[in-house]
Amino acid sequence: MTDKESKPGDLSKQIKEVMIEELMLQEGVDEIADDAPLFDPDGLGLDSVDALQLVVGLEKNFGLKIPDADAAKEILKNVNSIAGAIRAMD
Repeated sequence: MTDKESKPGDLSKQIKEVMIEELMLQEGVDEIADDAPLFDPDGLGLDSVDALQLVVGLEKNFGLKIPDADAAKEILKNVNSIAGAIRAMD
């Protein structure tokens, strides 16, 4: 499931699937916009506990290691920023 060479839309879908599974979100894959802010009330409205679970899920499913809080703020902005970080791992 972690084929980084897949099409950009496929990676976004995989990230959303991990988010839904790890965070037990009620939204479906198609309901989460790639550019929706994850921690903004106008976006998904995730909180700090969700952030920790998401970091663990991203590492487990994609091997993405997030070294510190500053990096997390940049990487966890939205699905697009997470996808960019996964693609940049090579």
